[in-house]
Amino acid sequence: MRYLFLADAVLVVHALYVIFILGGLIMILLGAGPGWQWVRNFRFRILHLAAIIVVALQSWMEIICPLTTLEMYFRQKAGQPAYRETFVAHWLHELLFYEAPFRVFNLAYTIFALAVFGAWLLIPPEIPWKKQAKG
Repeated sequence: MRYLFLADAVLVVHALYVIFILGGLIMILLGAGPGWQWVRNFRFRILHLAAIIVVALQSWMEIICPLTTLEMYFRQKAGQPAYRETFVAHWLHELLFYEAPFRVFNLAYTIFALAVFGAWLLIPPEIPWKKQAKG
């Protein structure tokens, strides 16, 4: 039971990571117009850019996501075959995982990384050391 809980916990973390990447870009784009200051926060923007770069690089290097690997390990330890899971796990998997050739994911992750980088250029974060120099 403990391993099943750990597998589901890793899946939730994985889903939150995806939400951070997708939702982060959406919020940056939506928040630029009305002037939401937090979307220009340097730490947030660095973490956001780094998060998608990690995903894109893993894809290009054909490395399976460590969160997926860890979740599958815990599921096997719980006596479950990979991707035969609880209710929460089932629906999170439906949202996170798709059947497609690897190159489709390479392209999707790369395009998304470029979109995040483009948002960085179009809606630049406030650089903390530049802000202090103005004051």
